[in-house]
Amino acid sequence: MTAELVRGQNHPLSRVRLEIRISAQTPVLAGATLGDEHGTVPGAQWVAHPGVPVMPGVEVSRQAAENHRLAVDLAALPESVHRLSVLLALPTPQGGGPPRFGAVAAPRAAVTGPDGTEIARFTLTGLDAESAVVALEVYRRQDAWKVRAVGQGYAGGLAALFADQGLPEAGELATRVEQAAGRGDATPAPHPRDTPAIAAPQEASKAPEAQPAQPVAGDAAGWSMEERLYNQVWGMFEDLARCTAAYRGAVDFAGSRLEKELDQVLADPRARLGTAGDAAREAARSRHTELVGRARAALDRDLAQLTAEAEVVEPALPQACARWESPVWHAYRVPDEPPMALRLGDLHLPESASLRIPMLVRLPLERPLWIDSGPVAEPGGTVLDSATSRRLALETAVSLAVRLLAVHPAGQFSVRVIDPAGAGAEALAPLTRAGALEGRPATAAADAAEVLGRLAHRVDLTRMAVRGGAAEALPHDAGSGRQLLIVNDFPYGFDDRAVTQLRYLADEGPAVGVHLLLVADRADAEAHGPLLDPLWRSLMRLTPVPDDHLTDPWVGHAWTYEPVLAPPGSGILRRVLTEVADARTKRE
Repeated sequence: MTAELVRGQNHPLSRVRLEIRISAQTPVLAGATLGDEHGTVPGAQWVAHPGVPVMPGVEVSRQAAENHRLAVDLAALPESVHRLSVLLALPTPQGGGPPRFGAVAAPRAAVTGPDGTEIARFTLTGLDAESAVVALEVYRRQDAWKVRAVGQGYAGGLAALFADQGLPEAGELATRVEQAAGRGDATPAPHPRDTPAIAAPQEASKAPEAQPAQPVAGDAAGWSMEERLYNQVWGMFEDLARCTAAYRGAVDFAGSRLEKELDQVLADPRARLGTAGDAAREAARSRHTELVGRARAALDRDLAQLTAEAEVVEPALPQACARWESPVWHAYRVPDEPPMALRLGDLHLPESASLRIPMLVRLPLERPLWIDSGPVAEPGGTVLDSATSRRLALETAVSLAVRLLAVHPAGQFSVRVIDPAGAGAEALAPLTRAGALEGRPATAAADAAEVLGRLAHRVDLTRMAVRGGAAEALPHDAGSGRQLLIVNDFPYGFDDRAVTQLRYLADEGPAVGVHLLLVADRADAEAHGPLLDPLWRSLMRLTPVPDDHLTDPWVGHAWTYEPVLAPPGSGILRRVLTEVADARTKRE
């Protein structure tokens, strides 16, 4: 049965030889770009268009037309290609054609087998000022191929589309594509099946249809297993975002269609009452139920695949990216090299609450962190009192600090604390008892000013040394290795000068190895007015309890974030800190 896709929805492909059929009510250009695992297209030589219609694994039409058949052979694509994006564009309007897709009926795209059997189709609705659009994306995940309905339009035309895919000289390439299509107007485009240029090898054509691949940990691009796992987690994150967007879009479409059909019944006096009206309403509700059921079935299929993938990826994650309860932490030893990424917590969506995607960030940290100690509600709806919220926030900060200390080689990472009110002594106890802090927590105003001044001085010296090409000449007291400054109950005890220094550290510190972790309730900073607005915008906000405040970069879902904490009663933090302290003592 043909899959009716909505924007963002994907569908598995069991064939390697495909046709992508385009139909529109006005002539359009059709092309394809070949991208890597991140969707980046390295150069113009990876773009199939009317001027260069034949490439390994894909052939497109040589002219603008109302109907196109693009031939695709997935087995013949270069090994480095992970995504094939099908693009459509309106020719330049000098010839009297429409200037935007919103002025014509929505184009349609269908994926078929070479025999014409439809596998999936997609109607590109919702376009308006756009004159170019990515219609479909065929992409590889774990050696299996899928097609995704994209429908991403560009009001800036082909130039904007190419630029978005990372192509250099996007404007010049767009001009060449349009000129090539104009020169080919009188040349009949051959049927894609007639060309041997992309024919699959004989053994490939005889191969049985592909089955969904079993998940494998590290099945992504990368130079090392650590990088492959990192990229794989991001791929899972993107897949979950997009398949959930497709489900939500399908449910919204079904709801609006039901509402429209019921309104039509009410608008017709002959069908409003009696058995005819009842039958029409029942039929509308049945269609709604069927559409929602099909959307849920597609989502459940994708969730099952992602859950299976998570079950093999999670145990394979290295210490920096693993949960505290992972066996890799119970066999902890101080590493010889810092990791490439760190786990800050887990992310999930309401439709898939049991499927957790690790929230990984690259190291060194590019943004300061903020643990929000303001009023928050637990999952059951209970609002935590201020004292509990502040305690949990600092405990979350301590857990992150321990993780950062543990994943760096001995002596290459240190932690300082400013706790002006002295209210964090209990939560900070694991760090202070293990001797893991660089000095005692600064509680007096003079001590806090000294810590801020010392760190700001280090940032100044390091920046000047790096600019002058003399980083090796830094004095010993400038410090080496990376440092984390935890500020509890910010901005309590901070005057304007201290606030300015902290903003300076937030802006310039990460580039030279000084990182911030603020534990703060933003409401406490109202007295500073707009002075702190740039600081809050620079911070990555985290919460001590699950909260849906983070959004993804693809479809903008609100994801529920859960902090990465040790299980209640576990002694893992103490054991890890003991190893860290012993390694530092031996090094000294």
